[in-house]
Amino acid sequence: MLEKCNSAKERWGGVHKMIDGWLNERQQLIVQFCNLTASRPLDPDAAPLAEQLQGFCQVMMDYCSAGHFEIYEQLVAEAREFDDGGVEYASAVVPKLDALTGKCVDFNDRYDGSCTLEQLGKLPADLSLLGEILEERFQLEDQLIERLHTIHRETVTD
Repeated sequence: MLEKCNSAKERWGGVHKMIDGWLNERQQLIVQFCNLTASRPLDPDAAPLAEQLQGFCQVMMDYCSAGHFEIYEQLVAEAREFDDGGVEYASAVVPKLDALTGKCVDFNDRYDGSCTLEQLGKLPADLSLLGEILEERFQLEDQLIERLHTIHRETVTD
């Protein structure tokens, strides 16, 4: 996952400051996800699991919010300006991203706060599923950026 994030940054880094910042947030999200999946709750030197979960959920919700309320809107506005079929493409992709965001919000609602032992027992499976959701989300976002922004990089200024 992290390698794909770096690849996206290499392809689109510097093209647009907003996208750069968002891709940096994505990298932070991936790092926290990896740290969380590798955490050992009984390790006395590790941060408490509840603290790790809460930090991860905050970063994930910030990332998702930035996508929906800043990045996607900017990309769709660009697509409208260039009127080259990008709006139709976004109309097909953004609802998929909305559904994936809903799943991220569900995870957040389940784990951002106090968790029961039963919930914590389900955490590894839920993290595995969330990893798949994030992977799909990142792929769709990369496609959206490629189609709606990178194609216009010569004419769009930072």
